[in-house]
Amino acid sequence: MASGVSGLSMRGGLLVMKSVSLFLAGNRSSKRSSAQPAGKPAKPRRKKMSEQDIAYRCSMKILEAAKRDTLFTRSEIEALYKIFRKLVTINKTKSSQGKMKTSANPSSIIGKPANVQEGIDRIVFREILHNTFDIVAENMLMDRIFCVWDKANYGLITLEAWLHGLSLLLRGSTAKQIEFCFAVYDLNADGFITKDEMFQLLRNCLIKHPQEEDPDEAIKDLVDIVMRKMDKDKDGKVSLEDFQATVTEEPLLLEAFGKCLPSERSKNTFLSTLKA
Repeated sequence: MASGVSGLSMRGGLLVMKSVSLFLAGNRSSKRSSAQPAGKPAKPRRKKMSEQDIAYRCSMKILEAAKRDTLFTRSEIEALYKIFRKLVTINKTKSSQGKMKTSANPSSIIGKPANVQEGIDRIVFREILHNTFDIVAENMLMDRIFCVWDKANYGLITLEAWLHGLSLLLRGSTAKQIEFCFAVYDLNADGFITKDEMFQLLRNCLIKHPQEEDPDEAIKDLVDIVMRKMDKDKDGKVSLEDFQATVTEEPLLLEAFGKCLPSERSKNTFLSTLKA
C-alpha cells in the first residue's frame, strides 16, 4: 500500500511541476509571437481563441472577487487560475470516465455553489505542498491542512479555496498565519488544542528511536512541558488567544506541532513563476 501511494506521490509531483513549467513556456511563447518586427506597421488581426485558451481564460467575475478577497495582483490571479485549471485536468485524467462530470463554466465555483463538481483532490494537493512549498508532514497533518483550506467541506479544493489558501500562505500577515496554524492543530475544530491533540500531533511528527522502551511516555512528558508553556489562563487547554500570546513571545513555536507553512525560498520561487 505504501509503495502504491509513493508511486502516486511521485507521479503527482512531476505532473504538478510540469504543469507550472508548461504554463510559463506558453506565456513566454505567446509574448514572443505577439511582438511586431521593428520598422513594420502592425496589421490589425483578430486571433481566434482555441478551446484551451477559452478554458484557461479568467472571467471578470472571478478577477474582481479574487482582487477583493486576496492579496494577489490581476496578473497573479490570472496565472493562478491557469495553474488551477491544469491541476483540475490532472484530477480528471486520473478519475474514471463518467465518475466526475465537470462544468464548462468554472466561474460557478466562486461564491457558494450548491454542488461543487471540480477541484483539486487530496493527492494532488499533498504533492503541491510537498514539491512546490517544501511542506513535508504526516498524513494526519496534511489532511488537517486540506480541511482548513476546504472550509465548506466539499472534499475538493475549489478555485475560491485555492486562491484564498495561497494568498494566506504566500502573503498572509503573521496574525493570519497564527490563526491558520492554530486551526490546523485544533484537530476536532472545537476552538482549543487539548493535551490529547498535542499528543497525537507530536507522536506523528517526532522520530521514534527503536531502542526506547516506551516512546509514548517521553511524548507525554513533552506535552506537559508544552502545555505549561502555552496554557496562559491555566484552564488545561490552549485557546487561540493562548496560542497567539505564546507565538508572540516565542515566534519559533508557530509550527510547534508540525510544519504547515512554506519556506521563504519556496514562496519566492513560486511567486517568481507567476511573474514570468
